[in-house]
Amino acid sequence: MNKWNRFKAVPIPKQPPQVRIYNFNEVALGYSEEQALMEAERCLQCANPQCVLGCPVEIDIPTFIRLIKEGKFREAIVKIKEKNNLPAICGRVCPQEDQCQKYCVLSKRGDPVQIGRLERFLADWEREHNVEIPEKKPSTGKCVAVVGSGPAGLTVAGDLAKLGHEVVIFEALHEPGGVLMYGIPEFRLPKSIVQAEIEYIKRLGVTIKTNILVGRLYTVQELLSDEGFDAVFIGTGAGPPIFMGIPGENLCGIYSANEFLIRVNLMRSYLFPRWDTPIKVGDRVAVIGAGNVAMDASRCALRLGAKEVHIVYRRSRTEMPARKEEIENAEEEGIIFDFLTLPVAYHGDESGWVKKMECIRMQLTEPDETGRRRPVPIEGSNFMMDIDTVIVAIGRRPNPLIQQTTPGLRVAEDGTIIVDENMQTSIKGVYAGGDIVTGEATVISAMGAGKKAAKSIHKYLMGNK
Repeated sequence: MNKWNRFKAVPIPKQPPQVRIYNFNEVALGYSEEQALMEAERCLQCANPQCVLGCPVEIDIPTFIRLIKEGKFREAIVKIKEKNNLPAICGRVCPQEDQCQKYCVLSKRGDPVQIGRLERFLADWEREHNVEIPEKKPSTGKCVAVVGSGPAGLTVAGDLAKLGHEVVIFEALHEPGGVLMYGIPEFRLPKSIVQAEIEYIKRLGVTIKTNILVGRLYTVQELLSDEGFDAVFIGTGAGPPIFMGIPGENLCGIYSANEFLIRVNLMRSYLFPRWDTPIKVGDRVAVIGAGNVAMDASRCALRLGAKEVHIVYRRSRTEMPARKEEIENAEEEGIIFDFLTLPVAYHGDESGWVKKMECIRMQLTEPDETGRRRPVPIEGSNFMMDIDTVIVAIGRRPNPLIQQTTPGLRVAEDGTIIVDENMQTSIKGVYAGGDIVTGEATVISAMGAGKKAAKSIHKYLMGNK
């Protein structure tokens, strides 16, 4: 262990790149007790902690870190779970560097306190030492339907259950978890961790029903009028993928990131041949986009046998929306970054499989009034790349089914559901949150919306008591 330095974060152990590219095991291995104590010692315990302002679920960060310093791990995780039902997930995939850690005073002179890594340490410690279930309030006699079991749905369900309400989650797929199960790879968020967090929500008293597609089997109105629910929360997330609409996009070997990651994660392609759900990945893979989804898809493709994987992005490295940690992990693993590059067409062979990708070089304009630099093509700079697999990771649209089957529900032009400051929709007793309201965003922002909605739903239900 290096000598303690208040301005230098304790590094988290990781699998070496030359090892991890051949497996789907978790890359970051987590802090030991000694490392967690050293990192917690760095916290200044500010009188006016700004880190809390950056947390969408309002965790009392200084208190849980102080409890770690005192060796009170049980009390520390209990403090976190007063606000956050999914700490093991947040500790792994929450972009702390842009939220709580961004406001840490230490970041003015060095590294911020690694709040997320400490949260993960506590969640993993609790899982090894028996997860405690908090005392619930007496039953209110009220029942809430939650549509979707992603981070927003799990959060609102857990909070409402602790307040004494009966909660039933309806999930369209065969396993609960939403994007936590089908979108984020095993090496970043192990399925066993997600399942353990879901089990905690169930132990709070939440019922989860899978293989039920609300909008087909039941409408929202039927949940309220026929099924006996007093309120409904819609957390169906982002749905259909966005494509570029360029020539050749229908060739074989071109996936949306949505389809690719669902096959890899939910259908367990990463476990082939133990699970009989293989996915075809060629030798040269191009991933279009530069967000976290693009990083996940490119690193999955590498582990599935690709010899060369390119991230193709029309802007520069500075504008990449992915987490810095995920970009660094991808670079360490040998992912190639092609910046200021835009695909304009795909070319296939006589069998209809993609073989080449035609691209054009881009350049960035001067910053506009928002400070953003716009990419524009360089005329005559077209070139070809030999490619046999393409994964398009440029975003997803809101899932449209609920909107189409719920008369009176106000919807924005982009398909997102319109809510007020209390997360209530245009229909009394119907609330919404997460990607279905904001468009594609982060796990923690969806959880923040779920917490806010739970408070509003509780107030609404108790007002009707």
